[in-house]
Amino acid sequence: MLISILLAIASAAALAGAQTPVAAEVEAGIEVDADAEVDAEAATDIAIEAATGTPTLATVVVSGVQPGPGLWRVSDQAGHALWILGTLSPVPRRMRWESAEVERVLAEAGSILTEPGATVRAKVGLFAGLGMLPTAMRARNNPERQRLVEIVPEADYRRWTVLRQRYLGSGTAIEKRRPILAADALFREALDDSGLTADDRVWPVLRKLARKHEVEIVDVRVAVEISDPKAALKQFAREDLDDLPCFTATLTRLETDLEAMRQRANAWAIGDIETLRELPYRDQEVVCAQAMLASEVAREQGITDLPARVRAAWLDAAEAALARDATSFAVLPMRTLLAEDGLLAELGRRGYRVEQP
Repeated sequence: MLISILLAIASAAALAGAQTPVAAEVEAGIEVDADAEVDAEAATDIAIEAATGTPTLATVVVSGVQPGPGLWRVSDQAGHALWILGTLSPVPRRMRWESAEVERVLAEAGSILTEPGATVRAKVGLFAGLGMLPTAMRARNNPERQRLVEIVPEADYRRWTVLRQRYLGSGTAIEKRRPILAADALFREALDDSGLTADDRVWPVLRKLARKHEVEIVDVRVAVEISDPKAALKQFAREDLDDLPCFTATLTRLETDLEAMRQRANAWAIGDIETLRELPYRDQEVVCAQAMLASEVAREQGITDLPARVRAAWLDAAEAALARDATSFAVLPMRTLLAEDGLLAELGRRGYRVEQP
């Protein structure tokens, strides 16, 4: 459902644990420089050169079975340990994650914590759900039926056109989409063309291992109750979002960060944490999350404080696991593990011992 997709975008900021765009970027370990914004005209030139100029040799993305990074260890005074795997998105599309170290830990673990985030709870029957499909389809598009060319700044639209032709082809249906959703579709197709994927490569394996070793999976996600999802969709369909910054940030990332994404994906797959530390991490998700969290539908559904709630829920669950289990396991985004003010650092400030791989 569209609401679920948009909520997932909005809850991404929770992993940074910040309340404002700049604070979110700092928390997530993203380099923030007020003078480093890409000029739209210059960015257009970058995009055109990338699409039509002499191609540079791109990093070859790894494939096959890969171990991923080692595990962080958080322990208390009683000797109980919470082992944490850092995840990354995107990752190599043709890789299969398999970690002997993780399986050894899960063989002894009492619980596995899900990644922090949010989930939608709405009572919708089959026929009611089918009845909502037309509303959901309309909600994808701009409320006044505008096309992107009518609402996106001219320079950004030129950038978009170059990238769209390169990754999406000549189809025009995408031109009716809201900027935040058009940018997401473009981003995912660009990843696929680059040998990368935003699909989860870790949790399908973890679920199988949890069943094999009879380990409880503790869902730490914040549940968002939507009493009338059809009304929420209708409201969203009518609302203008402040999502042009998200659109621009996505274009900039595709123009400037694809090669670094390949390098980061390879580093994660083979467990090269030092390279992950050294490569700058730029992520448009924080900007896109702010567009959702500032919307009227977010205010009415009570999710404007979602990042703080998600952060608190994970920290509470982590401390409960440490108190309850001699061995437990969790998964966190790599940027949160490496950030000086991330969730791992917060556990250190609370008196737990944190050991790196």
